[in-house]
Amino acid sequence: MSAATISVCALLLVIAISCTSRINVGLLAIPIAWLVGVYAGRPADAVLAGFPTSLFIILAGVTILFTLAEVNGTIGLLARRLLSLARGRHALVPPIMFLIACAIATIGPGAIVSVALVAPVGMALSTRAGISPFLTSLMIANGANAGNLSPLSAVGIIASTRMAAAGLGGHEWRVWAANFLAHALVGAAAYLLLIRHSRPPAEATQDRPEALTGHQWCTLATIVAWIIAVVGFGVSIGLAGFAAAAILILAGVSDETAAIRRMPWAAIVMVCGVTLLVAMVEKTGGMDVFTMLLAKLARPATINGVIALVTGLISTYSSTSAVVLPTFLPTVPGLVQQVGGGNPLAVALSINVGASLVDVSPLSTLGALCVAAVPDAEVARDLFRKLMIWGFSMAVVGALLCLLFANAFAG
Repeated sequence: MSAATISVCALLLVIAISCTSRINVGLLAIPIAWLVGVYAGRPADAVLAGFPTSLFIILAGVTILFTLAEVNGTIGLLARRLLSLARGRHALVPPIMFLIACAIATIGPGAIVSVALVAPVGMALSTRAGISPFLTSLMIANGANAGNLSPLSAVGIIASTRMAAAGLGGHEWRVWAANFLAHALVGAAAYLLLIRHSRPPAEATQDRPEALTGHQWCTLATIVAWIIAVVGFGVSIGLAGFAAAAILILAGVSDETAAIRRMPWAAIVMVCGVTLLVAMVEKTGGMDVFTMLLAKLARPATINGVIALVTGLISTYSSTSAVVLPTFLPTVPGLVQQVGGGNPLAVALSINVGASLVDVSPLSTLGALCVAAVPDAEVARDLFRKLMIWGFSMAVVGALLCLLFANAFAG
């Protein structure tokens, strides 16, 4: 059997394991990549050359900065202050939660941190406002995912990095915009469908937000300066993240030890491990074989919808950022060529959107965090069932949206 075929089998094995177990597939992908390299006659140095050093620096730099901000309560307090903008008007609570979750995810922490911060506060506030936990979950999860592909967030960095490696760089904000619009449409549909079932409270309930401490103001100012440096002056996002984190640590405004412990090391290992394996698949020619398998499922007119459906179904059980995006985005140029037509940027956007829309499922971290934020066990079980149905339906919805609009959005 050729090294290309072996590498594809190894990649499919990792995808299957990621869908059927809770094992960190990054830990498996690294030795599997080594074994594929041995089979292909490549030395260890050639295998290690595929490790995404730049991506690791970016992910670690961004996550340590926002973990420091999370540890000292800056982001959580900011979310609570923003939620107070509803001022007792119950119908405004869901869209405000969507926008807050989106804003937090967009500026750097990403969807998981955003939901973890907003869901507990949002659930408590929505209960007092008479909003159903189902609508609350959909608005928070879709809002967080709407901002998740920002070039400032960890997942957006993964998507943009893999797209750039496939020759589709320079579209970072278009990637964010396409993903935002898809989630905004779904969120708006959920709002219009479910808000009529809410029960306005007998009397308006308002929360009085706490004031930011000096340490939190310092943290917020540092994050704003980091965003300006990255967006306005093109400073390296990862190195600037480490620099900003160092400022906070030296200033003594957050607990360095607690922040390092709370960093998402498992996710970083998963992303880097799978990316290392994908690099080995590319070097052995296996990506051409994998692309041929995908090409058999689509035609030029249906490629956007088909790839969105495939990635959506896999993402329901697997990790969007660590498995689906690193695996499928590199296939885009070859997939378009094999199918015999299509817009490469539209296909990439379809992968991003199709894989992201399903993440409200309770099998994903976002959906699970929303379920965990509900204190009533019976209500939580009902929410789990509804989110499961909604999550699976989003695989089809994402496919239809991408089939209809991806080419037009890509231009």
